Amino acid sequence: MARLHSESVLGVHVNYIPGSYRPPLGAGLPPVTVEEQAFLDNAAAWTATEGAYAHLQGTKPQTLAYALTDSPIGLAAWMIEKFRSWSDCDGDVERTFGMDTLLTDVSLYWFSNALTSSLRLYKENRLFPLAFETLERVSPPFGVALFPRELPMPPRSWVARVFDVQRWTSMPRGGHFAALEEPSLLVEDIRAFFRPMRSRPETRRRM
Repeated sequence: MARLHSESVLGVHVNYIPGSYRPPLGAGLPPVTVEEQAFLDNAAAWTATEGAYAHLQGTKPQTLAYALTDSPIGLAAWMIEKFRSWSDCDGDVERTFGMDTLLTDVSLYWFSNALTSSLRLYKENRLFPLAFETLERVSPPFGVALFPRELPMPPRSWVARVFDVQRWTSMPRGGHFAALEEPSLLVEDIRAFFRPMRSRPETRRRM
């Protein structure tokens, strides 16, 4: 929305940036820094060891959907393994989420029969990656909450090649499921990012 309708967006706050995000690079643009190259190397290594799910969901989602829709145990294994691997739980997934939370999340997909569409999203994203043109900028203010056990996240300079980064917060704990793991930390950072915008004239006009 910020890219396509910047005049209608006051600001953007995220705690994850998709792996398909690529800023413009090449002649006339700043070279890749040592820190940025380290991120690219880390992301490639992570994809080689942890990215099979994304490749399968992004290329053959329908095949996987039949298998997982036929087995609640298979669906639970497919989903809860990610809760364990991508959260700040030190291998004890129930310590962070609790069994009721995990089963509720799996049940939302199972009883609504929404798994197929959720897998299909990966294929659509693969067909239309978040890649930007030379000199393209996204103007609304941009804020990032960086949780330590998140999937590979780019450094601030990589994001600032396209976005107007005005807030970058390194969190003390938490992972990919920050809204479930550390809701108070995430909410406070969102509030702190948007609080200064309340007094802007354009904010009052839109309210």
